Amino acid sequence: MARDTVEIEDVIVKSLRKYADDRGWLFELYREDELPETVHPVMAYISQTLPGIVRGPHEHHDQTDYFAFIGPSDFELTLWDARAESPTFGAKSKTIFGISNPCAITIPPGVVHAYKNIGDQPGWVFNGPNRLYAGHGKNDPVDEIRHELDPESPYKVDGCSSAPV
Repeated sequence: MARDTVEIEDVIVKSLRKYADDRGWLFELYREDELPETVHPVMAYISQTLPGIVRGPHEHHDQTDYFAFIGPSDFELTLWDARAESPTFGAKSKTIFGISNPCAITIPPGVVHAYKNIGDQPGWVFNGPNRLYAGHGKNDPVDEIRHELDPESPYKVDGCSSAPV
């Protein structure tokens, strides 16, 4: 069932409004005046995920992800709070976003995340992280802990093929 909230501290969910007319439609994916300055995007990308495929789970040491799920499929987003100092430490949340529930989600460092395309067609996900992938010129270490590569990881999404986000 789709919800517009998750029970993990510091995760921000923003419903996206579709503006449609006889030419087509648009979504405002983010606005600088609607996000805390610390999570303003510094780069952007869009990925396509095939039906039944999971991206993640992984987490970041320093980076905040800003995902926008708008379709044309639906995704089940699973979050685990791995931050020992968080009041929701250990919490797990599953929420459906995408064509049926277009939303943008801010995921802070230390929150493990994975999403699965649960629809029957390829789906697109926008990400506007607040850090450059591998730093300026791609010369720095990548800020990721890739739980999907660890067969002993406690962070699992059942019954799926995994792929890096």
